[in-house]
Amino acid sequence: MHASAHGTVTMRIVMTASALRAADAVVALTCHPTTPCNAVRAIRVEVCRSAAALELRYRAEGDIEELILPAVCAARRADRLWEHTCFEAFIRAGDGGGYVELNFSPSTEWAVYSFTDYRTGMTDAGAAAPHISVQRDHGVLRLDVVIDLASLPQLPRDAELNLALSAVIEEADHRLSYWALTHPPGRPDFHHAEGFALGLGGG
Repeated sequence: MHASAHGTVTMRIVMTASALRAADAVVALTCHPTTPCNAVRAIRVEVCRSAAALELRYRAEGDIEELILPAVCAARRADRLWEHTCFEAFIRAGDGGGYVELNFSPSTEWAVYSFTDYRTGMTDAGAAAPHISVQRDHGVLRLDVVIDLASLPQLPRDAELNLALSAVIEEADHRLSYWALTHPPGRPDFHHAEGFALGLGGG
């Protein structure tokens, strides 16, 4: 999907892979100021990287019963997941122009796309199916995903990875809000280079 913001300061967080495995980095997503959300008050993501895998644990807190959430189904690849509640990650190796986009639905449906540059050359990345688990408790929606990095040749083994983390939230009235680790100026745009604000050292 696609997100950005007005007057928001861009930050960059850099963690080594060893530090992530030892301590588990937890980062907060912020809602784009032009798409306020009444139901969700906070979204946090815990990130862990090893040489072989990337694990992302999303936590959305608030009035979860006020969200439109798809029913859990058999895990499968599906397109256009960003049109409804969806958690996302954008990953590039180093400072290169190419990157991959990963979409994870609370239904356990998923998609992984490859881009050669900013919104350019979009193709199915041909990735292995991520492992997704979803739990809905009172006041919390949890989505955990494990991504096989070896199935993504666009991300060389042991390369430094730069991540843009984001989410789309659909409320009961069908309004969408856009959340990201950082928002560049302007309309929501998750693909923007400034969004790749979390750096992970090589595995």
